[in-house]
Amino acid sequence: MKALIVLGAIVGFLIGAGFGVASSTPWPASLWRACAAALVASVLTRWWSTVWLEGLRDSINQRRARRPAPAPAPQPAKKS
Repeated sequence: MKALIVLGAIVGFLIGAGFGVASSTPWPASLWRACAAALVASVLTRWWSTVWLEGLRDSINQRRARRPAPAPAPQPAKKS
């Protein structure tokens, strides 16, 4: 999960820096906004990964619960 948070922070920083450069703001303001975007993106990524992992666990548990019982072994035919 830490890797996802770091990835989210990097993506957020790049988006924030990109918007700062695109709007032609001074570098200090652009850097500040990029850091804020990194923080927001990392928090959102942490929330999303938690929701995703819970859904994955629920799906696995439902699959296990739905698994059919093993079929009984066939018995040899009785001779009359």
